[in-house]
Amino acid sequence: MSVAADAMRRRSLDIGCHCSCAFSRIITARMANTQSAKKRVRASVRKRDRNRSTRSAVKTLVSRARRPALPDGASLTSDDVRRAISALDKAAEKGVLHANNASRRKARLMSALAKLAPAAGKPVATTGSGKATAASTAKKPSAKPAKAKA
Repeated sequence: MSVAADAMRRRSLDIGCHCSCAFSRIITARMANTQSAKKRVRASVRKRDRNRSTRSAVKTLVSRARRPALPDGASLTSDDVRRAISALDKAAEKGVLHANNASRRKARLMSALAKLAPAAGKPVATTGSGKATAASTAKKPSAKPAKAKA
C-alpha cells in the first residue's frame, strides 16, 4: 500500500496513529457505543502498551546476550543469558509471550551458550568399541520410593 493510500485510509477511518493517543478516536469514530465497550478499549490500549514495552525489553536482553561483549571474546556470557532467561520467564508468566515461544527462545540461548563453553563435566568413559561403560549408563535411583503393597 502506498503512503498516500495509507494516509487517505487513516483520514477516512479517523483513527490517527497506532499509539495510545488514538483510543479516544477509536471510541468515537469506529465502535464502542456502550460504556463497557469504551472501558474495554481503554483497558486494551493500556495492556497493549504494557505488553509492547515488556516484549521490547525481552528482545533487548536476548540480543545483548547474543551480542559479543568484546570484539574477540566469546559472544555469550552466562550472566547475560541468565538475565535474558529470567525476562523470558517473566514475560511468559504474564502472558505477554506464549510459554512455548519463551521456552524455544531459552533453549536456543542455552544451546548457543553450550556451543561456546567447554564441556564442564568429564567425558564419558568408553571401551575400545566406542560404547559407554556400564557405570556411566547406569540409571539413577528414582526420586520417589516404591509403594509397598498392603
